[in-house]
Amino acid sequence: MWNPGSVEPRHWTVDEANAALEWVGALVERARAAGSQSTGSSGGNGSKPAAIVLTEVVDALAAEGIVLRDVDRGLIDFSAVTSSGRPFWLCWVVGEPEVAWWHWPEDGFAGRTPVAELPE
Repeated sequence: MWNPGSVEPRHWTVDEANAALEWVGALVERARAAGSQSTGSSGGNGSKPAAIVLTEVVDALAAEGIVLRDVDRGLIDFSAVTSSGRPFWLCWVVGEPEVAWWHWPEDGFAGRTPVAELPE
């Protein structure tokens, strides 16, 4: 029997994250467009309210181990883990050509380090 509590969270490699940027970027752009609407209002023409769109995008990303950190900037983090099991984030911002940065959870965006220096 499937137990969602027992499922290990998804961890990404740089190559996997880069390969996913097309669909991830599309979701982030969808959230950004919804975020530009006033929260809770309809987008007109029968479109979903912004809050619903944002929730759907955040949930879809979270299901894949991705966190939308800043809708306006299009900042996301992909869950990753070192070979010793220490978690870290692969960091990407809309407009960057590839995932080129990572940081420890406690360091946040200010601690971004080039992926050429990935932790072991």
